[in-house]
Amino acid sequence: MKIGVSSYSYSKYMQSTGADYFAVAELAKKHSFDGIEFLQLEKREQDATLLDTAKALREHCEKLGIEICAYTIGADLLNGMAGGKAEDEVARLKECVDVCSALGAKVMRHDIIWKLPPTLRSWREAIELVVPAIREVTEYAQSLGVKTCTENHGYIFQDSLRVESLILAVNHPNFGWLIDMGNFCCADEPSDYAVGIAAPYAFHVHAKDFLIKSGNGIDPGHGWFRSRGGNYLRGTVVGHGEIPVAQCVELLKKAGYDGWLSLEFEGMEDNLAAVEAGLAYLRRITQ
Repeated sequence: MKIGVSSYSYSKYMQSTGADYFAVAELAKKHSFDGIEFLQLEKREQDATLLDTAKALREHCEKLGIEICAYTIGADLLNGMAGGKAEDEVARLKECVDVCSALGAKVMRHDIIWKLPPTLRSWREAIELVVPAIREVTEYAQSLGVKTCTENHGYIFQDSLRVESLILAVNHPNFGWLIDMGNFCCADEPSDYAVGIAAPYAFHVHAKDFLIKSGNGIDPGHGWFRSRGGNYLRGTVVGHGEIPVAQCVELLKKAGYDGWLSLEFEGMEDNLAAVEAGLAYLRRITQ
């Protein structure tokens, strides 16, 4: 497997230094990652359009010798994103596909929904409503040589049964799964069990780790959040937490997955040291 890194892993570094994605790409190369995925690109002041920024970033990464392996964007097909209207999401996602293509990435991940509208009682009802939009986006993406996928992410479509049901309902060869082996714990699901279900649908993979404490105890405090079932979670260095990362990698290999494995760090530890330690761990378990 090639090992990449999500630009999200450098969020703390970017916030503290003001570094942009061009600088982060240089840092990822310095850390010896094979590739990098970018999250929700924004237009630079000196560029006329967002596509110009995407093309410039692609050229920058090509000169560095680091591949752009995926593009990750937010979406909510039933409620709209950031004050937008739900009916405008398909058009917006198609524009994001254009950006992905300009970056040279072959995979784009988009969310499905972030919350159930008050008119719905179940995620099963939501699937019926979002499938046409997902198909329209992935068919457009296919025409540009881009695969689309969703991630087990955002509580509603977080556990393996729900995401698998969604993918089977969409029933399109160009739409699959960005498997985040850490995020299953947000739905209180064992990652080894969930990855075993998810592996046949994998288009891209995130390696992420968490510390986990029972919700039966007191709140540990700063840096922790709660799972759907009320347990306490905190992001940590890949390989330092309770997610069976090595076991998940083996399950993916057995299923025939030979794509990208992207490190995603969102813990409290020192940012750059955490990324370097996580990469060293992933190198050891993928040899």
